[in-house]
Amino acid sequence: MTLHAASRDALAAAEQQLAALGEGLAGDALGAVGDELFAVATLFTRQPSLRRLVSDASSDPARRERLVRDLLAGKVGAAALEVLTAVVTARWSSPRELVHGVETLARTAWLARAERDGRLDAVEDELFRLGRIVAAQPELDRLLSDPMADETGKADLVRRLLAGKVEPVTQALVEQLVRRLHGQDVVAGLDELAEMAARRRERSVAHVRSAAALTEAQQDRLSALLQRIYRRPIALHVELDPALVGGLVIRVGDEVIDSSVLGRLRALGRELAG
Repeated sequence: MTLHAASRDALAAAEQQLAALGEGLAGDALGAVGDELFAVATLFTRQPSLRRLVSDASSDPARRERLVRDLLAGKVGAAALEVLTAVVTARWSSPRELVHGVETLARTAWLARAERDGRLDAVEDELFRLGRIVAAQPELDRLLSDPMADETGKADLVRRLLAGKVEPVTQALVEQLVRRLHGQDVVAGLDELAEMAARRRERSVAHVRSAAALTEAQQDRLSALLQRIYRRPIALHVELDPALVGGLVIRVGDEVIDSSVLGRLRALGRELAG
């Protein structure tokens, strides 16, 4: 979801609060904060009247804070409650964007746990690879992306498929994702999570489709080249795509660099037709 200016400012302030509180928390405690924030986002989604009350910019922020403290005291931990008070006392562009912000904060807490445990790289890689695995299995994609399917059932399926095979943070994030897709397909959601993990490491993500497998040395050279172009660190997510015939297609954000044989043939065809 693209947030409007007020919501972006509100989310940034809440993220600062989470970061400050997280400095004193162990990894497990950060994961608990993530679970609690996600549970509250679910509560706000299921209770439209409550969602409107906590996001009503025309009401007194202190009143919104009292409402949340009275409602959630003893039901979530102190850290989650402080983050939520920062959320509801800020100005959001819409109730929907407030809920999205709380979900983003839940994901941030889990990624902070991975970072604290020294496992953020592994989580990013697993999320990217899971996206490719699901994309290659249409039936699994359909099951997990189905908006009419029972969300608990989808989360249970993820738990059975991933238990003991991925990082605990990866499993938690994917379980949360399939519960709340908001009309998004699961592959796009996994890609978004992988990019969020990469951004936390202050890097950009280059999605690379290659006609042939790249060696480690080739990946290192490509990463160095992209870093010189974009003047910031770049994380590579490489996907094999023999249909390209030869070369690479690289996407960084909205920019696409197409050096593939197929891409050059298409460009030539457009010129001939022009």
